[in-house]
Amino acid sequence: MTRTLRYPATMTDIPADEAAIARAVAALRAGLLVAFPTETVYGLGANARDPAAVARLYAAKGRPADHPVIVHLADASALTQWAREIPPAAHALAARFWPGPLTLVLKRAPGVRDAITGGQDTVAVRCPDHPLAHALLEAAQAAGIDGIVAPSANRFGRLSPTSAAHVIEELGAAVAVVLDGGSCAVGIESTIVDVSGGVPRVLRPGMITDDDIRACIGAIGTPDDDTVPPRVAGALPAHYAPRTPLELVAPEHYVARVAALRATGEVVGLFAPPAILAACAPGAHAVAAPTAPAAYARALYATLRTLDAGECRRIVVAMPPAGAEWQGIRDRLTRAARGSQAP
Repeated sequence: MTRTLRYPATMTDIPADEAAIARAVAALRAGLLVAFPTETVYGLGANARDPAAVARLYAAKGRPADHPVIVHLADASALTQWAREIPPAAHALAARFWPGPLTLVLKRAPGVRDAITGGQDTVAVRCPDHPLAHALLEAAQAAGIDGIVAPSANRFGRLSPTSAAHVIEELGAAVAVVLDGGSCAVGIESTIVDVSGGVPRVLRPGMITDDDIRACIGAIGTPDDDTVPPRVAGALPAHYAPRTPLELVAPEHYVARVAALRATGEVVGLFAPPAILAACAPGAHAVAAPTAPAAYARALYATLRTLDAGECRRIVVAMPPAGAEWQGIRDRLTRAARGSQAP
């Protein structure tokens, strides 16, 4: 029987076949890889308790062995299977933001393997807010799989996928099953909060902001507090990068910079707000950037993929505004600019 899973207003209603979810669970039980949508980006999933499957995932992505992955859970009741010493702040954050784009870093429970923690004494966990992801996690749990590790379904360090087509283009036959849930509603990776000891601190910004975290649990620290923070997914200085060099330019200098590049004959891809593009004679390789942060995040990776796939020799992005709602977006663009430059 086919049932329809109703996605948020930003997505299309897509028939989700229970047989497809069953095939995905069977693949996970066999140690194979499954790609599935979350509200943030598409994840490349493996049975978190299967060392060979986790090794296959790392190989498919080209991911360094010391770079931890996030365990995705069906709901918060599974927390105690993966983490110990769960502080009140963790319970409060899970109650407020799960399911949703928030990852918690906690002391790992006995039996959690080094392969998913990067050899650290911490584990990263989250409960995604996407009905297809939730259906997969629940079906997997019923089949004895109590967690799915799922970094972004792309080659390590490159642009994250926000559609099933992106996954297939990048990873192809490395993935046994790709569950198509349409375009991701959030569009950038989750906020990561370290609650493994001392004052909680945000280690990777996202669309759940520092202010949102403070409103839930009070004061938070910073990544450079007295203790060395755990290594977490997506926090390397160079990450989320297109192959085409990406340049971030302050809005007030954008028009002049584009003109200077064009004067050399360089084919330039543009991503900037409409008012700035209008002053650039935008041409064929220009995309108007949304002016609202939620819409911008949703469009970011797909836009960069489109510009990356064309004939542009450089992508020039107008730096988005400062402010809490833009922090995660600015973080991704800053890392993408570093990661796209030749060493």
